[in-house]
Amino acid sequence: MNFELDNYIDCHITPEDDYLYRLWRATNIHTIHGRMASGHLQGELLKMLVMMARPKNILEVGTFSGYSAICLARGLKAIDDEARQAGCNAGTKQAGCSAGTERKLYTFEINDEMEDFTRPWIDGSDVAGYIDFLIGDALKEAPKLGVRFDMAFIDGDKRTYCETYDTLFPLMNAGGIILADNTLWDGHVVDHAYDHDQQTVGIRRFNDQVAADKRVDVVILPERDGLTMIRLKGNHNFEF
Repeated sequence: MNFELDNYIDCHITPEDDYLYRLWRATNIHTIHGRMASGHLQGELLKMLVMMARPKNILEVGTFSGYSAICLARGLKAIDDEARQAGCNAGTKQAGCSAGTERKLYTFEINDEMEDFTRPWIDGSDVAGYIDFLIGDALKEAPKLGVRFDMAFIDGDKRTYCETYDTLFPLMNAGGIILADNTLWDGHVVDHAYDHDQQTVGIRRFNDQVAADKRVDVVILPERDGLTMIRLKGNHNFEF
């Protein structure tokens, strides 16, 4: 996508607020791989998908600077805000006029060197109460949480996407949604010059595995460098 179209899209979607803009700018100034942050368009897409799917618990693998985590959590907050507003308008105290929430995003970052940058941005956001920011390997630690998830966002090590998928799948509720980022990898998935690049190989293996998985429905959106949407079919039940 060219610059003109990128700019056109940015001007015709919900505007990026000052907090996220400052986070995006700080990420690009103070981290080596600033491009890894989700950014405005994908952030709004993630928030909208949360608002549409209305999950109770979300698992994110790969927090990085926290941009996507804040967007996912804002989707959860928007669901609660709408419920509270509807309850208050109806005059029903029980329906949601209280300030509490049971919705939660659990986000794992394996690189402990990111914590000093990321935690203040998450804690200073308007959705800090919705986010449990955890340093550690999600493949080892997520199953220990004892939580069922309605949505997951995979954006970690591309070489281990298949292993991440296999780990997350039993933790998902039937009908749940798994989102996987970077699944076109700047077009490298169809470029034989990258046949020996392990990140490209990992993403190709993941795409092949998901496409062959009869337990799910799947679509790849050519947004940025690919976002795969996977929905677990509702006729599968898993033992926790």
